[in-house]
Amino acid sequence: MNFSDDDIARYARHLVLKEIGGPGQQALRSAKVFIVGAGGLGSPAALYLAAAGVGQIILADPDTVSLDNLQRQILFRTADVGTRKAETGKTSLEALNPGVTITALTEAVTGDNAARLFAGHDLVIDGTDSFETRFAVNAGCHDAGIALLSGAVGRWDGQVALFTSGPTKQRPRGERGPCYRCLVPVLPPDAETCARVGVVGALTGVVGSMLALEAIKVITGAGRDLSGRLMMYDGLDAEARTVRLNADPDCPVCGG
Repeated sequence: MNFSDDDIARYARHLVLKEIGGPGQQALRSAKVFIVGAGGLGSPAALYLAAAGVGQIILADPDTVSLDNLQRQILFRTADVGTRKAETGKTSLEALNPGVTITALTEAVTGDNAARLFAGHDLVIDGTDSFETRFAVNAGCHDAGIALLSGAVGRWDGQVALFTSGPTKQRPRGERGPCYRCLVPVLPPDAETCARVGVVGALTGVVGSMLALEAIKVITGAGRDLSGRLMMYDGLDAEARTVRLNADPDCPVCGG
């Protein structure tokens, strides 16, 4: 695939990076990324991936925009309140970069349809605020053999991890790590959500951007990605640390 003059101008800052360059930008153009949730994390992740030139982005969210979303969900404006997030997000992303293909999906991702919906994608990004959905997304990625980038936020804290529990396009025979259920084996009895405990709006931008950055690394092969590791960010104290995750041999999804 050749780059047009507009492509060269648009992606000039990528093209001069030795870790991306022309081949990496071609990989981004050929990539197909599925984003579960167009909320606080999905919004900045989608914006940066569209800006980066990811060829196909599926934006999945069954919800509508509400006024309390606007504190952190930067895909939307006040006039968008009451509209479907996926469809409105598609319009925003296409306005940012007409050269990418955006698909709006208003169907909820569940344990019954996740593997089917994810089939054929290079990467899935989960930015949801529901453990039930995270469990379904994780199982679907494992079954479909697709790497999962997962992000979470609450109050002032955020985290990002890359799960490759099965053979993926990026690692067909190589290193395999734990899955999300190895980290969270059972549904927490008192699961905290942003609605319950609050969240700083700018924190979702930080963590959502981390998701986009890791996605770009996975797609282009640049640097060392977070496979098998969890990055934790404390926004209140401005500290970050990364820890290694171990696969659970008794995990109900990837164990054995």
